[in-house]
Amino acid sequence: MNRQNERGLRKLKICGIKDSKTLNFLIKNAVDYFGLIFYERSPRYVDINKAYNLTNIAKHTKTKSVGVFVDLPIKKIQKYIDKLNLKLIQLHGNESDRYIQDIKNNNNIKIIKNIAIRNKKDLELTKKFLNADYLLFDYKSNSINELPGGNAKQFDWEIINNLRIEKKWFLSGGINESNIKNALKLKNPYGFDISSGVEDRPGVKNTDKILKIINIMRKQKNEY
Repeated sequence: MNRQNERGLRKLKICGIKDSKTLNFLIKNAVDYFGLIFYERSPRYVDINKAYNLTNIAKHTKTKSVGVFVDLPIKKIQKYIDKLNLKLIQLHGNESDRYIQDIKNNNNIKIIKNIAIRNKKDLELTKKFLNADYLLFDYKSNSINELPGGNAKQFDWEIINNLRIEKKWFLSGGINESNIKNALKLKNPYGFDISSGVEDRPGVKNTDKILKIINIMRKQKNEY
């Protein structure tokens, strides 16, 4: 793998999009993915009707929608897939590999499965999800009261540096303007998933913060 492929083609996913203004900004700046969170306890939750409007805005663009679910029954997920014509979803709970396969059996869809990381032992889970198309690594909470996801917290990225697995993977958890350059130094990630790091408060995105991330990533890409 040459250096351009290794470091110059990272994808960017901005998660927790709730409004058309932010989405149009992502489209204008050619952000690869936007995440729609369908977990009702999250401050970034969107209902299916608002999500329908957002996916229509992005329908003929290169900015692709990702539906994010947490331990939702497959029958309910199917309603979202059908109404929103989702081609990529992210599972952020305790879903099994069989659960992933059951979804794929009935849909032409790709699936991102999160793996929460605290130490190297957690990387053993990369062998568990054979049916996932992508993996996503984020912070592993010590508290049962925290919501699923990185919660603006960063795990030790050295745990995944030089990681070599067959599946493409995203890095998440506490990525922001101050540490994105360090994230870009990691070898082999497919992309970065960012939410709280580009917000003024939970659920409220700041397009200036997003643009700073984009510019740092583009500058780094041009250096290789």
